[in-house]
Amino acid sequence: MRQILGIIGGGQLGMMLTEAAKKMPEHISDVIVLDPTPNCSAAQAGAKQIVGDFKDKDAILELASKADIITYEIESGDSSVLKTAESKTTINPSPETLRIIQDKFLQKTFLKDNKIPVTDFVEITSLNDLREKISDFGYPALLKARRDAYDGRGNFKIKSEADLEQALNYFSGKPLMLERFVDFKMEVSVIAARNTKGQIATYPVVENIHENNILKMTIAPARVTKNVTSEAEKIAKETMRVLHGAGVFGIEMFVTRQDQILINEIAPRVHNSGHHTLQSSRTSQFEQHLRAILGLDLGDTTLIHPTIMYNILGPDNFQGKYKIPEIKQDNLYLKMYGKEESKPQRKLGHFNLVDRKNIGMEGLLESINLVKDKFRPIPA
Repeated sequence: MRQILGIIGGGQLGMMLTEAAKKMPEHISDVIVLDPTPNCSAAQAGAKQIVGDFKDKDAILELASKADIITYEIESGDSSVLKTAESKTTINPSPETLRIIQDKFLQKTFLKDNKIPVTDFVEITSLNDLREKISDFGYPALLKARRDAYDGRGNFKIKSEADLEQALNYFSGKPLMLERFVDFKMEVSVIAARNTKGQIATYPVVENIHENNILKMTIAPARVTKNVTSEAEKIAKETMRVLHGAGVFGIEMFVTRQDQILINEIAPRVHNSGHHTLQSSRTSQFEQHLRAILGLDLGDTTLIHPTIMYNILGPDNFQGKYKIPEIKQDNLYLKMYGKEESKPQRKLGHFNLVDRKNIGMEGLLESINLVKDKFRPIPA
């Protein structure tokens, strides 16, 4: 049966979900997105759009009245409103799964209760509470907003006692948690999927390199030992089993100096570190997400070609309309997100560099260094 797909969020992830849906006409007849930006990225890819805030009750209920199934490309939707909308339409991942993941303290508590390894954490309610509890963690430590934070924007690294008051004021009264600082040697992630029948599949572990708390580059597969790969995939599968969520989830992890794996955060959606799958895998994470929420068998997650994904970000010294130079290279795949204006550190697009000639990861990294600066946005 063909279904109308609703997506909360119409940014680049919604765009690529829409493109994947257009390739599944036997299952999906139309796509409608809810997004506050007129002519958002997903709309440019052919989705119909309801212009409204992700948390707008009326807009969410309108989407629920028009769609047979709803999913998300951003975890900012109102989970309580979505819960009420379940009587009108199917929602995957479930609003309850979204509620747990939206609040980082609830998320970490859930994982810890299910014996899944996470860094030490505590809730923070006041300056005195912070002073008392940070003594157990020592310096540095991370103060985090529990909700509505991404790309490191909800983090404050406390380096000494002198930072405590500034750290608390930085969050302007938002609910907070404190985490022990992890001296990790690498950040990795696993893109994992679970369909409505309980089938679970994971993509190979990838290595993530950040700048200013924003993902800059993903290396697939990660340059880690077999033991680390095995443990990370095992933890990802166990996480999917206990969450009961249908869809693709991005599971971010730390690899400690002792090769211990700790979950940092989970995203209940397709993930930036999974963009490599558009060229590296038989089934992209976007098709996989749709297969999962529709209850279809999950696709093949085998890595066909080692691939590096590189994010194209808006430069710090420029804001406005921009252009990207055209560069043609057989193993390079550019994907721009249709955003009219460049802003500092805004994700404007990405490119995948694919190893089809067995040049190896070092060869791919050398190639990235030769081309990455050529994709810098310049004024139009």
